[in-house]
Amino acid sequence: MRERLSEPPSDPERHPLHLDFPLWFELTSYAVLVLILAADLTLAYLRPHVPSAKESGLWVGFYVGLALLFALALWAVGGPEHAGQFIAGWLTEYSLSVDNLFVFVLIMARFAVPPKYQQEALMVGIIVALVFRGVFIVLGASLIANFSWIFYLFGAFLLYTAIRQATESEQKEAEQEESKDSALVAWLRHHLRIGGVYDGNRLHTVVADRRVFTPMVLVFISLGTTDLLFALDSIPAIFGITTSPFLVFSANVFALMGLRQLFFLLGHLLEKLEYLKYGIAVILAFIGVKLVLHAMHENEVPFINGGHGIHWAPEISTWTSLGVIIVTMAAATVASLARLRARERG
Repeated sequence: MRERLSEPPSDPERHPLHLDFPLWFELTSYAVLVLILAADLTLAYLRPHVPSAKESGLWVGFYVGLALLFALALWAVGGPEHAGQFIAGWLTEYSLSVDNLFVFVLIMARFAVPPKYQQEALMVGIIVALVFRGVFIVLGASLIANFSWIFYLFGAFLLYTAIRQATESEQKEAEQEESKDSALVAWLRHHLRIGGVYDGNRLHTVVADRRVFTPMVLVFISLGTTDLLFALDSIPAIFGITTSPFLVFSANVFALMGLRQLFFLLGHLLEKLEYLKYGIAVILAFIGVKLVLHAMHENEVPFINGGHGIHWAPEISTWTSLGVIIVTMAAATVASLARLRARERG
């Protein structure tokens, strides 16, 4: 089976909402994912608590196991190429989502969210982000189906993002996110009646006989919109792995589902994994190059090679991409942990 990126995105017979798998499989997958998200949100609401490292680790393992089972189902229904695309896309989104956690930690600290209500806040923020990402995915698929040159823009943007990721300090990135968040929060405080104290996990409360929103509203919106900003990087990145909207959305769902538990498992270690940002930068740069090479191969831009494809431009396979992603993240994690251990000993 040919790699999805080997098909010309401008093929007039391909509609952006074309079904890549049997309809029953896609509908069943969406239904199961919705049920899992609903159950997760219900648990977070009914059992507000701070999960232990063991509990968080078991949940992370559970969601990783679900993703691997889904990959096996894709293999059975669509073949190894689609399964490989999903795993590569899922790992890419997962690694980029880990980077998001650092900002999530800052948001929780800034709004002084009570620890036992942070699970629900994260879950609602993730669901809001999934809705926004779904819109982005449909728009991206439509652009890819009609304009092959969009891969040049996606590739250039990812290369720029990779350079920024590798060169900007964590403090500068945090300051930029804080300034964006402060502007949004200021606007919301001006237009909404928001109190200054939490009332459990409620969105409304009564203060001095006046019904007001609690700060939890700001937390939900901040988490969702912050993840939306991160989607500007991650959505083009996963389209460098596959152009199937179903696989793109599924990879995003599986990557974000375990993010809440990963927050509690790794939250205190995030700032110590100092080489993680460089690993993410390498992955973004690699996918950016892959997108540019694909755009050259399928070239339709008139002022580049007369509008003809540059056939000497190599195509990077899904399995090569998967290997690069795994090796890069493993190397960045091992190097960070080794650095952390050396500092503790010294």
